[in-house]
Amino acid sequence: MRLFRSSELLGIAAETLTFALEASRDTHPDEYMGFLRATDARDLGLDRKGQVITDVLVIPGTTSTPESATVREHMKPNSSRAVGSIHSHPNGVLRPSDADLATFHAGEVHIILGAPYERDCWRAFDSDGDPRDLDVIDVALPEDEAFFDFDQTDIDAELYDE
Repeated sequence: MRLFRSSELLGIAAETLTFALEASRDTHPDEYMGFLRATDARDLGLDRKGQVITDVLVIPGTTSTPESATVREHMKPNSSRAVGSIHSHPNGVLRPSDADLATFHAGEVHIILGAPYERDCWRAFDSDGDPRDLDVIDVALPEDEAFFDFDQTDIDAELYDE
């Protein structure tokens, strides 16, 4: 990962969008919700400055019903590079509700996915709830970063040293 990234948001990785649509379909009839994280476009092999949405971060303790999803924002990791949010509307309506607009304060893009969760059943919005363009970019996603970069051998060695 690059230390200094361009903040321009270029789009969402096709694989990330597919994942979110499938997760929304699996969660239906309840809402699905998560935060969006981005990766520097150059780290994805693109010859452009900017960022591409590559991850959906689902927060532990998120609760959902057919009418809403509630995230415990205090459970969001400090290290998350959230550029916005994503959630589904099981009723298929692809515009933000008043409740949605109240949550759009964090991040620059907010995606709403609607039933039946096909490839064209989504829209992106800015923090004010105005529609915005967001390209779907076909890139290879980076390998998952290890949350912990140690294993049982390291733990045993540390215990042995004590």
